[in-house]
Amino acid sequence: MPTEDISSNGAYDYLLDLLLETNDKEQLSEILEALLTDKEQQELVNRLKIFALLHQGVTQREISARLGVGIATVSRGAKVFQQHQINELLPNISDKLKV
Repeated sequence: MPTEDISSNGAYDYLLDLLLETNDKEQLSEILEALLTDKEQQELVNRLKIFALLHQGVTQREISARLGVGIATVSRGAKVFQQHQINELLPNISDKLKV
């Protein structure tokens, strides 16, 4: 079964529209809690922390030790950090997240 490009998926577009229209933090939290398991939520938090620490110039090994995640998790985050210019997409992330 071929994998569908997520950006052309109606469900993904629905989610993006829903998130754009939701300006209540509590409601956004409820949506994410309904959509993501506890583990997925923690992975998302870890990804954001990895971005913040990379932005601060912390080494991948140090990030792995600080967050208690595998080096492969940090390496995947570092790859995304570079590919998607996270500094521009998530400005001030290292200031906002005190890690």
